[in-house]
Amino acid sequence: MPQTRSVRMSAWAVPGIPEIVSGDDLVEVIAGALVAESGDVNAGGLLDGDILTVTSKIVSKAEGRSVEAADREQAITDETVRIVASREHPNGVTRIVENRLGLVMAAAGVDSSNTPDGIVLLLPLDPDATARTLCAGLRQRFGVTIGLVITDTVGRPWRKGQADIAIGAAGIHVLDDLRGTADASGRPLAVSVTALADEVAAATDLVKGKAGGLPVAVLRGLGSHVADLDAPGARSLVRSGPEDMFSLGTKEAWMAGFDEAHDESALKEE
Repeated sequence: MPQTRSVRMSAWAVPGIPEIVSGDDLVEVIAGALVAESGDVNAGGLLDGDILTVTSKIVSKAEGRSVEAADREQAITDETVRIVASREHPNGVTRIVENRLGLVMAAAGVDSSNTPDGIVLLLPLDPDATARTLCAGLRQRFGVTIGLVITDTVGRPWRKGQADIAIGAAGIHVLDDLRGTADASGRPLAVSVTALADEVAAATDLVKGKAGGLPVAVLRGLGSHVADLDAPGARSLVRSGPEDMFSLGTKEAWMAGFDEAHDESALKEE
């Protein structure tokens, strides 16, 4: 039987992140909080191989990605590339859509939580590019080789509850491809590819929480997955096109099949 190696992992939230406004330099804001929390003016308490996670909300705020709440439905429409499912309910309509980042989310990721009254936030324009900027800036600021993941909260098909996923990443292998290695019984693994960046996002959400005002966290113990800044980002995790076997909601798929059958029947009649 192959020898296994114990991996010890720890995660903690970084306190002291102030309310972010448009134009804030997130590298300096995060660096200042790390120094204040650790007392380490040189490296901010970071070590080579650490991975930082940053909630997309503060990225959106820094990038000025806000609109008036009166325009929320239009904002959702503007961010939508394709409607996956739409359901009416007593409080309105829930739209599950593919947004311009390729992510399938409720309301295209347009968010009104933890924002001023009358304001909603859109997702960052290019989370992978922002992740590279933040990662490069913090690497240079502290002289340590770290990875960085920008996270957002999503619902999940077939599962209740929500979890954080990676919508932007830099300096980290977002996938851990185990194909060709052996399991604990020595059998070769043929299909196992771990969504590492998503698991990092979900793990650190446990210490950040949803209402604690803690948008940044550090995860330690996965240094072997830290990579060059030009490694593929979180966009490479998106499954779309022919790879997406569940591209429509149940009702929408049924209607599409009905329309296709109707068109074929009309052609035969002609």
